[in-house]
Formats: sequence, structure tokens, C-alpha cells
Amino acid sequence: MEKSNINNHQNINQTDNFCCPVSLQNYSVITLAHGSGGRLTYQLIQKIFGPAFINPELDTNHDSAILTLNNQKLAFTTDSYTVSPLFFPGGDIGKLAITGTVNDLAMAGARPLWLSAGFIIEEGLPVDVLTQIVESMKHTAKQAGVNIVTGDTKVVDKGKGDGVFINTSGIGIIEHNQKIHPSQVKAGDVVIINGDIGRHGIAIMIKRSGLQLESAIQSDCALLNGLVFELINSGVEIHCMRDLTRGGLATALIEISRTSNTLMTIEEANVPVIEDVKSACELLGLDPLYVANEGRMIAIVPEKHCSKCLDIMKKHKLGLDPAVIGSVDNSSEARVLLRNSLGTTRILEMLTGEQLPRIC
Repeated sequence: MEKSNINNHQNINQTDNFCCPVSLQNYSVITLAHGSGGRLTYQLIQKIFGPAFINPELDTNHDSAILTLNNQKLAFTTDSYTVSPLFFPGGDIGKLAITGTVNDLAMAGARPLWLSAGFIIEEGLPVDVLTQIVESMKHTAKQAGVNIVTGDTKVVDKGKGDGVFINTSGIGIIEHNQKIHPSQVKAGDVVIINGDIGRHGIAIMIKRSGLQLESAIQSDCALLNGLVFELINSGVEIHCMRDLTRGGLATALIEISRTSNTLMTIEEANVPVIEDVKSACELLGLDPLYVANEGRMIAIVPEKHCSKCLDIMKKHKLGLDPAVIGSVDNSSEARVLLRNSLGTTRILEMLTGEQLPRIC
């Protein structure tokens, strides 16, 4: 059962003597917020994982590692999926496991080729449920044009696995000369999104909580590699791409801003959010900018390529509502500003807590 953020902090060493959970920086135990993709995840990477595993290939702040073998550039990525519930409007954990890893490879400009699949299954999971998940993975992998070529299965005691957890790793090939990386972002670029945000996280939350709304919100869970390669093959110059998963749009922008050491200004009125998602966010006290998506991406391109990029997106089934949401400006500070319709700006920060745990 999921616990509130307040309960998550009850296991913190009492000798730390902090008065406000939001301000905690030195945790003595791992909390759900450490997996949110926000500030605490960033701290784990910077303070524990990064120093332990430091190497040139790892230190890129990209969705995939870029490797060179016999003069051929490859992309390699891995991700784990712990979504609860296992089935949700618009998808399931199996579909999510394939789309998430394929999309990460695509964001590096790689053509996905091969995936692995690792399963940690809880004792007592019905065989027909596992079969349904595996069939979903098979169908999605076929759509993506990838093969699952290796895997692993472990079973844990009842009560220790929440049904099933899945890890997928992926390898793709980079067949073009563009360098698509956050470090390539520069002043004069524009930020383009392929559609409305917040659907995935809200669909999960509504299913989990049993809320009844007038209209059903479907997850946007979808494969982005087709759209990406239409952009690349058209000759659009792409400086950076990022799919908007954990931490949502805001966190993705902040990460890119830090890596590229640039200032980004986002126009709040230009960020597409459908009314149903807005209403659900207001009801649940959530900010759609930080809600996860599984079929949304941003492309950061030079302004001269903006119109072409938009035209291609509009013709694609995953780009029916694309928008220019912001720009990259000259500045000595790496930050992301959100400007509202009144012209007032505020700085977007990474979340310290967890808005929606266990959504991917």
C-alpha cells in the first residue's frame, strides 16, 4: 500500500532533528521520493552512484550512454518498471516496459534494435496475468521493430514484490551525423513539445484511488521512435530531445538546462494541458508540469528549423497538438523560468518530495 509523503519520513533517523520534511537533505534511509526523478534522485546520482561508477560514458546526463564499437556509434540504456496498478487506462506494465526503453534510445537519436527483459515476480501472481503482460510486451516490441533477445526471471516471497517488476535494457544504432545531446542546446533554440501533458500520471492516480470523473483519462503511453526518425530523416537539426517521464516536463527542462548551462524561458499559456487533466490536477493538488508522461517529448531545435519540425509533428499521430513552449536565452545562469499570461515569471525547481509514487 502506498503511504503519504509524511509517513515516508517517519523512518528517518530521529537524531537528524529536522523540523520540516521538505527541507531534508541528509536522509539516513531511502524514501519513495528518492525514486521520483526529482531533487532526491539527483542527489543519489551525484553523491552515491556517480562517484562509485564514474567513467566518461556514464558522465553524459543523457537518456542513453553513447558508445563506439568499430567506428559504429551505439546507444545503450536500461530502466525498471514498478507501476501500480499493473493495468491502467491506455496501457499496462508490459507496454510501459517496452515503450519506456525504446523511447530512451530514440531520444539519443538511435534506432532501437535489441532489448533484454528481466522479471521479478511475486509468489502468487496469477499465470494469466503474467501471460497478459508478456503478450502486451510482444505486441509493443513488434510495433517498435525490436527483438527481445535475452532475459531473466526471479520469484520473490509473497508480499515482497507487488505482483511483478520488470527491467528492460536496450541497444540501438546511431546512423546519422547529428550530435543530439543536452550539451548541444544553445541560445536561440526553441523548445517544442509534441502534445498535451499529464495524462499518464493522472490516469494512474485515478485508477489507483478509484476516483470517478465525468470522462476517462487515458495514459499517453506510446512509442516515439517513429516520430523521432521522421524528424531526423527530414533533415531537421535537433540539438536535444527528451521524453517527459518521471518528474514531467519541468524536471526534464531543468536537467537539460543544467547540462547545457543555459537559461530557458517557458510560456505557461503555450504548454498544452487538456481540461480533464487540469481539473484532476486541481482536485488532487498536483502541478501538471511535474506529472509523468509516457508518450510526450520535447525537441530543442534552432529557430530556423522550428516551422519544419512543427509541420512534421502535426502530420504524425503522436504530434497532433504540438506547440512551441519556450526558448533558450543568453544568460550566465542555468535555470528554467516559467512566464504566466500576466508576464510574471517564477523559477522552476526540482521537486523534493514525490507527487505520484509508483507511476512508471
